[in-house]
Amino acid sequence: MSHFHHLWDLTYLVVVLSQRKKQLAELEKKAVNDMFIILSDVWLDSEEAMKNLATVLDGYESVEVVPSLFVLMGNFCSHPCNLAFHSFSRLRLQFGKLGEMIAAHPRLKEQSRFLFIPGPDDVGPSTVLPRCALPKYLTEELQKHVPNAIFTSNPCRIKFYKQEIVFFRQDLLYRMRRSCLIPPSTEETSDLFEHLVATITHQSHLCPLPITVQPIIWNYDHCLQLYPAPHTIVLGDSSEQKAFKYTGITCFSPGSFSNDSTFVAYRPCTQEVELSAL
Repeated sequence: MSHFHHLWDLTYLVVVLSQRKKQLAELEKKAVNDMFIILSDVWLDSEEAMKNLATVLDGYESVEVVPSLFVLMGNFCSHPCNLAFHSFSRLRLQFGKLGEMIAAHPRLKEQSRFLFIPGPDDVGPSTVLPRCALPKYLTEELQKHVPNAIFTSNPCRIKFYKQEIVFFRQDLLYRMRRSCLIPPSTEETSDLFEHLVATITHQSHLCPLPITVQPIIWNYDHCLQLYPAPHTIVLGDSSEQKAFKYTGITCFSPGSFSNDSTFVAYRPCTQEVELSAL
């Protein structure tokens, strides 16, 4: 009897999961207006970058349907936050000012979510991957103004109904080129971003660098794995913005917002990537 009882539980679970998947698929089809705005290198200590960010927020505040998610990736300071960095109190104030800027846009504050992902040179206990979220000391002033703000690890994954979207902020293209022994073949393409996407996809890993180049916390190495393959990979990089679809995976880099004023508007329902710039 016990054996049949377990079989019944398993069958019931499979049916429930199947129904849930169908419901999520139907909801995903209806979510045609959902849009994510993704920016990388948002330097809070740069007047020009903050002015451009205000322009972006002003523009999306006035649209008919506001974006459902804003993703702001580091670095959040133009100078590396290493042992020589002593302006933590000023950086805390700058996060507070960013919170005030977002709060000045009531529709975005109420209807959008704001996701913050640390960069390789941001404040943190070390440079090992995965990186933990930004410390609360820096972000609590912003959180007071923007309750919808979420501070997450690097990399991070989000679920959009049935889809999985991976965000990773690392100057990966530069570091991979530096560690490359044999130049990539130009037979199929000479685009280095396409080579990078193909490499991480084939390796099923976000950062296939030697451990001596990029230390990884082994207990959390699974956070960097790309198996099973996600639907979308967002590679925040200081290099120019690019988009490339490879083996059914949508991959793109939003570019450096503070250097080039570039960002990406992404529609997850159709996996449409709009490379944008001011």
